[in-house]
Amino acid sequence: MTRAAPCDLAALPAVELSAASRFRGWRVPPEVFEEATPLSVFEAAQASGHLWVAVSPAGDCVGFALVSASGERLHLEELDVVPEHGGRGLGSALVREIERWAAAGAFTEITLTTYRDVPWNGPLYERLGFAVVEPADLDVELSARLAAEAARGMSTMPRVAMRKPLSRPAGAST
Repeated sequence: MTRAAPCDLAALPAVELSAASRFRGWRVPPEVFEEATPLSVFEAAQASGHLWVAVSPAGDCVGFALVSASGERLHLEELDVVPEHGGRGLGSALVREIERWAAAGAFTEITLTTYRDVPWNGPLYERLGFAVVEPADLDVELSARLAAEAARGMSTMPRVAMRKPLSRPAGAST
């Protein structure tokens, strides 16, 4: 796992759409299979250091994680691994790399929103130490994220916000 370089960016929309194919047969909006994140979003994330990639032994980009920062919170916007490379721990490794980076900096937690019941979504994040934020405990930011996703048609299956508090290593900045 490494920070994305400019040369990685062109491959990311294809990675995203390939990863989305795993949702065939689930009740997700059709746009999931057709619309990729604009290259400009990846360029901005790469420039700000908020984009990591997983690269195959052949040098191909096969996964990525995109985050955004808000105060002491880091939000996992997207995590994708192409299906042919799934089940090898690449998604988990990307999340662990982000956790190490975030904990060493000014971040106290990582949040995300996801489908609660899709095996490679909610249950995966629970295994990685994330906990569901109950509706009564949602803050304004997480509520707004879930509402925006619902407006885009993402609430066809139960979605949840999840949170993982971070422990800062000794000597980390505050």
